[in-house]
Amino acid sequence: AGARRDPVLARRLRELLDERVVAGIGLAEAAALVPAHPAHLVRAFSGAYGIAPHQYLMSRRVDRARRMLLAGDSPAEVAGATGFYDQAHLTRHFKRLVGVTPGRYRASGARA
Repeated sequence: AGARRDPVLARRLRELLDERVVAGIGLAEAAALVPAHPAHLVRAFSGAYGIAPHQYLMSRRVDRARRMLLAGDSPAEVAGATGFYDQAHLTRHFKRLVGVTPGRYRASGARA
């Protein structure tokens, strides 16, 4: 448990992820910047936040996508602007986290 609890390291990785929400950052690059072994980074982050770094990054991107969709942007525009590879990639993660597709979410927000 001691090796898994490294809140300073976890916070530093979260800051890197927050700085690069759209561009993303690979574990190897993050490990070089922090510096720490990639596996230790994942353990520290997961232990501190209860979620893997990749899941955290995807949830931050989906949060951004939600705001853009409610502002009226199309799912295709939102996908590229939030760091997803394409609209299908956005839809897969969006539906898993929000429960509806980006298009349906946008339409429901427009009526609200």
